[in-house]
Amino acid sequence: MELFEILCGIAVVILALYYFLTSSYDFWKSRGVRGPRPIPWQVYVGDYLAEMYNTYKDPMIGIFDRKTPVLVIQDLDLIKDVLIKDFSVFANRGMPTSEKADPLSQNLFHLEPKRWRPLRMNLSPVFTSGKLKEMFSLISECADNLVQYMEKVVSENKPVECRELTAKYTTDVIGSCAFGIEMNALSDEDSEFRKMGRKVFNPTGIRMRIRQMFPWLYKLFASYVLPQTETTKFFTRVIVETMDYRETNNITRNDFIDILRELKKHPDKLGDIDLTDSLIAAQAFVFFAAGFETSSATISNVLYELALNQKIQDNLREEIDEMYAKHGRDLTYDNIKKMDYLDKVFKETLRKYPPGPMLMRKSMSSYTFDGTKVSIPKDQKVWIPVYAIHRDPDIYPKPDVFDPERFNEETVRNRHPMAYLPFGDGPRNCIGARFAVSQSKVGLVKILRNYKVETCEKTPIPYVNDPRALILTPKGGLHLKIIKINRP
Repeated sequence: MELFEILCGIAVVILALYYFLTSSYDFWKSRGVRGPRPIPWQVYVGDYLAEMYNTYKDPMIGIFDRKTPVLVIQDLDLIKDVLIKDFSVFANRGMPTSEKADPLSQNLFHLEPKRWRPLRMNLSPVFTSGKLKEMFSLISECADNLVQYMEKVVSENKPVECRELTAKYTTDVIGSCAFGIEMNALSDEDSEFRKMGRKVFNPTGIRMRIRQMFPWLYKLFASYVLPQTETTKFFTRVIVETMDYRETNNITRNDFIDILRELKKHPDKLGDIDLTDSLIAAQAFVFFAAGFETSSATISNVLYELALNQKIQDNLREEIDEMYAKHGRDLTYDNIKKMDYLDKVFKETLRKYPPGPMLMRKSMSSYTFDGTKVSIPKDQKVWIPVYAIHRDPDIYPKPDVFDPERFNEETVRNRHPMAYLPFGDGPRNCIGARFAVSQSKVGLVKILRNYKVETCEKTPIPYVNDPRALILTPKGGLHLKIIKINRP
């Protein structure tokens, strides 16, 4: 009898859990929005959205993120409405933040509109073209250090894991340009900043699982049950100490840290926002994290495609050599911007491998999509499937082919502006896009001037997306053969 009662109890628990996970599954059907049969478990979002995009050719489809209804916008005109025309309705990314549970989550990428707007306005001056020109010599110096570091790596005559190689470079660039800190990721194998960077993009353990499956529970109890992460302690300490050191020693660099210092002195610029140390540290943290990881992924993906397409690599190196012949070793920000073929190669790489597979928004009021009968309530999650759009054969014929000429002026002019969204669009696009492009292109120019890249036995062919990665990454890393070019 006891066994029967136990089995009944287990059955009730299972049924209750199933009901909890599937209770919202008639949400889209009742609104006349087509979509796949819901599944209460997670699959890799980029590949999943691409599969749904190709299965359902509707302007929008309804899916579920576990039990949460999500509207996936596939029509480019409707995407423009969400990102630009009706931005005020979709100004929120819909990502939870919690000062207690996860202090660094209060960053510009995650923040709700009330705090995002004044922070974005005050942090934007760091990313003007004028500021990038001032930073250019620092970026170039880090790229020279990368080339020097590669001498040692190439001399070992082994396949090189390019994601780690380029992440060391971009970590040093961010440290030098944004924080005035020598992060020494290239020169020191035990660099603390590189260690922390790995931890940020390899989240594991109970904290991440609870946050993904039960965000409300995480926000309520994580700060009481789970200790602060090592990365939270590290970045908060480093940023506070750096600001205090500059203040004490009257040091001014007019960089990201100095803008944060200025905001701390004049919090009235942010209205009634409470500018705590953790809010300040969170802005520095997201610039570091997003700045090194997305750029290193893109640089390594460029190298991967050039290894597979030797003719394109030769054409790009020819443009680089011509630029050096014309300007010598004194590269400038404007020289790099004039490199037309480099720009095409870079854009085509971001087309095939956008670092983020989708853009996320949440409605701030009820909304009816223009030209449709589809209405959504306040707080509705909306996703834009960037990875799927970038590989739509109706927009990009033979999307698996790497073709830089997709980005010649005439072709771009004839394409819908929402068909290319590696940095998003509208007021909440990537604030650091110019910086990311600049550091990536300088690194690529210096690498390809001195080294040739080829495939090897460990090169991932085909490129299979790692379902565990936060940024689009191939399974098992990205290994290439790198050969030094001996110049007279």
